Amino acid sequence: MAGKNVLGGELASCSTDPLTGFYRDGCCNTGASDSGLHVICAKMTAEFLEFSRSRGNDLSTPNPMFRFPGLRPGDRWCLCAARWKEAYDAGKAPPVVLEASHISALEFASIEELQEHAVLEEE
Repeated sequence: MAGKNVLGGELASCSTDPLTGFYRDGCCNTGASDSGLHVICAKMTAEFLEFSRSRGNDLSTPNPMFRFPGLRPGDRWCLCAARWKEAYDAGKAPPVVLEASHISALEFASIEELQEHAVLEEE
């Protein structure tokens, strides 16, 4: 069963190339084993990737052991809600795909903060 997104609708797919999601199902679903709450579907930017690296989480380098391809600007990825909020507070938040971001993201960021960085449909 698909979860709900931050807009209250059915959770849309975030990305299948690269394949994202805590469960590697393309969606930002979450569950008890997802301690990082990978619930915000974001479109990577060079600025955010550098920010994340500076915080000790290198998202650019592949890690095949975890089926992680390494991300490039433009890729969509399910981010940890707390990391997105940290980037938001630092002025470096990447754009968000609202329809593909799990409703539990609202425990970390307001709908207004997320909408402020929303990806437009044609992006």
